[in-house]
Amino acid sequence: MLCAVIPAADSRAAGKLVAALLTCDLPRYRDAHKAFVKALVQKGYDQSNVEVITQTPNPDLISWSNSVRKFNAIGADVIVAYGTSATLAALREAQDIPVVYADVYGPVETGIAKSMTSSGRNSAGVSSKVPLVTLIKTAMELKSIKTLGIICANREEGALAQLKEARKIAAQSGVVLVETNVGSPTALDAALATLFATRVDCVYVTECTAGSRYFEKIVHRCNELKIPVISQMPGAAHKGAVISLEADPVEQGQIAAEYVARILSGKKASHLPVATPKRVDLIVNLKAARLLDLNVPFPVLTAATRVLK
Repeated sequence: MLCAVIPAADSRAAGKLVAALLTCDLPRYRDAHKAFVKALVQKGYDQSNVEVITQTPNPDLISWSNSVRKFNAIGADVIVAYGTSATLAALREAQDIPVVYADVYGPVETGIAKSMTSSGRNSAGVSSKVPLVTLIKTAMELKSIKTLGIICANREEGALAQLKEARKIAAQSGVVLVETNVGSPTALDAALATLFATRVDCVYVTECTAGSRYFEKIVHRCNELKIPVISQMPGAAHKGAVISLEADPVEQGQIAAEYVARILSGKKASHLPVATPKRVDLIVNLKAARLLDLNVPFPVLTAATRVLK
């Protein structure tokens, strides 16, 4: 169901229509969109000249596609997509409407952009990719990791990009990966059972939908066996990850607003480069470490940009 975020009595007569699609109902997407709306108003696009509508459908391909078709039908001027899955759906269905994306891990790796300098299509946006090698190497300083478990969904392009990157790092570091494919919430228990049976030393949760929505459950189950959890998802440390490397959702939304403002003023989306995150936090959760009986070395604390006590 469509819902107006910025009400406008006669927005089509007065100005423009911006349609936003969230991959699913997660705090990081909501935070990014809230920042987007605020930044757009600051750039002069308020209720007098623009209407912003949003959809947060069920997290599946049919629902994402149907939402974009509705945007086509109501004549949106720009589509804003949060997350890799929503962005891919928007690019498939958006006809001639420019697409601005945020919180996409690896736009080039996922096929959303041809290069970081130009998307090569009617789209532009901001990458949420942060160096996975930093996250894994930091975790290895905290605990010896010979076997790393991964929770992923192989049909979600963003999560798959993270998995492929983890494979390269593991091969270079001599770490054995235990991969699980969690395509639905019902598959999560089986995935955890597989990881626990193989006695993994650490669990890395990709940005997959099931991993995102049930992150706290994953942490709870891993804590019972004293297994640390790491992730790149915004908010992961506050939900119990021992170490996280997070791109700021607020910055993602602000950059998306900058790009939408440029497009509404006449700039071609294809002429805009892919923006890269500047606000990135390496977060160490000392409380989580204590629960796992782990001592955090001083170099790890020094490297952290934030420490949760």
